[in-house]
Amino acid sequence: MSEALRQLKNGEPDLSLSAVGESTIRRPHMGRQVDDNSFSYRHPLLPQIVILSDAVSVCVAVMAYIAWQRMYDMPELSGEFVLANIMAAGGFLLFPRNVPLLDIPDVTRFSAQLRYLLPPMLFGAAVFCTVLLLLSWPMGAALGRGGEWLVFVAIMLAAERIVGTYLLHTDAIARRLACRVAIIGAGPQAHRMAARINTRMQRTFRLIGLFDDGGGKVDGTVEDLVVRAREEGIDAVIMNFSPDEGGQQHVMDELWRLRGMLADVYVVPTLMTDDCHGWPVERFGPFSLTVLQRRPLSEWDMMQKRAFDITVGTLLLVALSPVLIVVAVAIKLDSRGPVLFCQPRQGYNNLYFNVFKFRSMYTDMADRDAARQTSRTDPRVTRVGRWIRRLSIDELPQLFNVLRGEMSLVGPRPHAPQTRAGGQLLHEAMEEYVARHRVQPGITGWAQINGSRGELVTRDDLCRRVVLDLEYIRAWSIWLDIKIIFLTVKREIFSRNAF
Repeated sequence: MSEALRQLKNGEPDLSLSAVGESTIRRPHMGRQVDDNSFSYRHPLLPQIVILSDAVSVCVAVMAYIAWQRMYDMPELSGEFVLANIMAAGGFLLFPRNVPLLDIPDVTRFSAQLRYLLPPMLFGAAVFCTVLLLLSWPMGAALGRGGEWLVFVAIMLAAERIVGTYLLHTDAIARRLACRVAIIGAGPQAHRMAARINTRMQRTFRLIGLFDDGGGKVDGTVEDLVVRAREEGIDAVIMNFSPDEGGQQHVMDELWRLRGMLADVYVVPTLMTDDCHGWPVERFGPFSLTVLQRRPLSEWDMMQKRAFDITVGTLLLVALSPVLIVVAVAIKLDSRGPVLFCQPRQGYNNLYFNVFKFRSMYTDMADRDAARQTSRTDPRVTRVGRWIRRLSIDELPQLFNVLRGEMSLVGPRPHAPQTRAGGQLLHEAMEEYVARHRVQPGITGWAQINGSRGELVTRDDLCRRVVLDLEYIRAWSIWLDIKIIFLTVKREIFSRNAF
């Protein structure tokens, strides 16, 4: 993170699309060719769900086997038998996974799942027998118990796969798991790619449409694509236009226009020159494409972050409830008006939501659109409001926004629509500003704990904040969120920039 700060001090902040997008590449590929007429797609979340489901199924099978033995064969279970079950389950869970077999549609094929499950099942049974033999059990008894363990696990995993396959074949889930693809281009190459996706790849890819500013047989302009991505959600955008339309420079121009989109962006390699050989290339179904931009957080990352937000947010809300009650009473006694103040903010995927705050201004002076930012000696702020703003307590009701899924505990701070820097609206003052909206906004963030909070006076203030926010997006992890929360308590509650 220090590199971006160094560039900021030198007046050269790295806000390029390569810094925002290329450095966030996480997944190794989007598609894998199986044969000439069948293509697979690795959903970013499905393999983790299947692996977790397998773990639960094996644990249930082990408990069922132990209960069965206790009821019909071994009323007094020995410690050796229980230990063998635990070790066998651990052997199954730790056995190396052939993850490509969980790609769509392989995950619904019997032969593929037999190849995926049989090795760890046999390994677990071997561990079971080995443990019993090492504990001086007779060979026949150890092999018999190992065979029974294998049968219980096989039955449970088979039941899990049957239910899972049925669910994956339902229209609602199949549409949800299919990769939603948009193509930029109106030429013959783009139409051939679209036809191939529609005729041979419907089970794994769903074409949203073709988009191009030059007209022709397309579904809209690139701006229409950006709007649809915000409303519907698009997983991938592929640039496939003719080289005579501008080549690589056209690619970079279009990539810049897509910088705020929550989609992976690809281009056919023929549009890239030799000086871009460092860009990664991967399989996308039958196509080999150059990766230009990744979503900063995969669906698995977002699931982890959401689980963390719900857990910690609920605990904080319960622990701080006495403070919330005291502050609410103080606000009510100090001045007329509601306790909470709601204000529209621009958040994830450039969508607007109402943020909750404790009211810190006189009701008749409140500025819902933030046309005028709060200053240090602002006469609109009440006596209680001055204290709760200084201690950052006015932000605590945003825990409700976190639980509603509109915000995260940690992320770039959301700004009101009319907030300005250097006399300009934020997205006008700095075009890179929209890239902040590729993750959920937060109650606190990396910029806040590094002193970039409070009033945005100049474009340099905005530039510093954007650089720090983009640093956070590139470096995100659960541990970074935990670090920021602790540093917020340590540094920011009594910050000089809070007023």
